[in-house]
Amino acid sequence: MNRTGLIVMALLAATIATATQGQESEPVAGKAGTTMLSRAVPAEALTTANTRHAALLPGLIAEALEHNPEIQAAYQEREAARQRIAPAEALDDPMLEAGVINAPLASSPFNREDMTMKMIGLSQRLPFPGKRGLRKEVASKDAEAIEQGYHETVNRVVHDLKTAYFDLGLTLEMIKLVEKNKQTLEHFLRMAEARYQVGESSQADVLKAQTQVSRMLDRLLGLEREQPVFEAELIRALGRSTRGEIPAPVLLQIHETPLRLEALQQEAWTQRPQLLALQSLIARNEKSADLARKAYYPDFDVRVSYGQRDNTLGSMRRDDMVSMTVAVNLPVWRGNKIEPRIMESQAMRDQAISLYQAQRNDIAAKLRQQIAMAEQSLKSAKLYQTAILLQAKLTVESALAAYQVNRVDFLTLLDNQMTVFDYETNLITAIANYNKALAEIDFLIGKKQH
Repeated sequence: MNRTGLIVMALLAATIATATQGQESEPVAGKAGTTMLSRAVPAEALTTANTRHAALLPGLIAEALEHNPEIQAAYQEREAARQRIAPAEALDDPMLEAGVINAPLASSPFNREDMTMKMIGLSQRLPFPGKRGLRKEVASKDAEAIEQGYHETVNRVVHDLKTAYFDLGLTLEMIKLVEKNKQTLEHFLRMAEARYQVGESSQADVLKAQTQVSRMLDRLLGLEREQPVFEAELIRALGRSTRGEIPAPVLLQIHETPLRLEALQQEAWTQRPQLLALQSLIARNEKSADLARKAYYPDFDVRVSYGQRDNTLGSMRRDDMVSMTVAVNLPVWRGNKIEPRIMESQAMRDQAISLYQAQRNDIAAKLRQQIAMAEQSLKSAKLYQTAILLQAKLTVESALAAYQVNRVDFLTLLDNQMTVFDYETNLITAIANYNKALAEIDFLIGKKQH
């Protein structure tokens, strides 16, 4: 397989890997997130958290850009591709030759025959005009495609880092939320047990409270199983070894970002590295086809030689000689050598065009999906934060006061508390989905990483 084929296969592999990662991350979205309810935390704590985040996440991105081995490998590949440009245009090495011409087999051969001489020569192959320039252009377009592949790798690693950062951050926050809810349920359990001992409550209330506490313990076990997975992803993206301190993500509130599909699509068409790499491959294969057509024309071998002759047996002086020849190859094998190469380059160009269009369609579809997810998550988060959750908490407070005077049953109080827990979970999940959708959009449009 030629180098263009390798580049196309690499782009296909990157596309499949990105799609697979997106599919695998969807179920996690309901379990992980990136922020906490603003009313649940003092304003000073939120300010401190946002300040820490403003320094932490960019710092982690900078660390990944410097230490991630995938980025380093892509960088070295880019440098290697740049070094192939100049040799592609260079001439073949000249040939130096030396020997004896027309020497008779008798003794003292150098002064018997007039055409006997000691020769030294120099020859150089000169490609048909235009071939060297096309070779350089092909190598340059290869280097451009590989450079865009490097930027795509950088963006993908940063995307993976952000996703792992947000997933781990909300997993830690979910652990705190479950712990808090477990403590509240344990308080309700103690209330139910106390009332049951004095005959004011039934055993069913105690059992129901115990069941809910056990549910929280099971939820904690699930979150503790997920935590090492996200930690491992974060460490991998950072390029760290398995040893060392694991960063503790700081959670964010939602910061609204205007999302307009047409504007984001235009950004993707002009700056997404994967699309730019395919454009370079299209141009590369067009130049490759032009170079293949140049094979119809011959190359030139220019040779200059100098022959030194000894004097005759009678000491008659014989002049030295100079020779110059030009030879050309004959490109006669067109049907089974030249034309198939032209057709190969044209097929590779058409493949790159089809891949480019397929990637445009894929990016457009994914942008539409991610924008819809971000907008829906934003609306849900606002609704929970400004109305639903506040109402649910007031309902719990009212039910608790009513339960203490035997105006509502224990199951009502318990269900109201679990409803609050579910709403809190939904809130941070919605914020998680919003932040992760923004990270996905940044990757899709090829946002530059600094």
